[in-house]
Amino acid sequence: MKKVLLLAFLLLPALAYSQEHQVGVRLGEPLGITYKTFIDERISLEGIIGAAGANHAGYYRRAFNNNRPTGDAVYASHSTYSAFSLNARAAYHEDITNQFNITEGMLWAYGGVGAQLRSVQVDYLYSRPMSPTFFNSENRTNIDFGPEAFVGTEYYFQDLPISVFVEAGLFLELIDRPGHLRLQGAIGARYIF
Repeated sequence: MKKVLLLAFLLLPALAYSQEHQVGVRLGEPLGITYKTFIDERISLEGIIGAAGANHAGYYRRAFNNNRPTGDAVYASHSTYSAFSLNARAAYHEDITNQFNITEGMLWAYGGVGAQLRSVQVDYLYSRPMSPTFFNSENRTNIDFGPEAFVGTEYYFQDLPISVFVEAGLFLELIDRPGHLRLQGAIGARYIF
């Protein structure tokens, strides 16, 4: 709840200047609730709060091996839960309706940058050579932070206060494992008010 309030507080200055508000659902990576507002005709600000997907298994195995609970600990497996993601983004939009001969509604292309904070709980199981059949467990919080870049397209229906979008992007991890890249993408819909 504190994170939701922080996001709302950070977006308040943008809301004072915005002319159009949009709220909706984003299905993909990350999965979440999206709020978007335009601060002029072509520039938008967006906040996303939701669930982050876990990284691949090799990522967590490497994290365990780089920071073993004891010097002789041997990785056995892991599980993830309580994934959280928070994004703050800005995008530039261009009307491409005429390029596709669309007669109803509007089609916009956009591209932008932002920052993303991700958190995932990881439960590790590991053994020790002295007792290879007895497993120990350890819980860790994996926190990732870094910039993201994205491109997408959004269609605005003519007679409905709804838009639908599809986008793809790249997240570059700076905190926890600098240089790790993650491909992201999503589809979604927003209600315009």
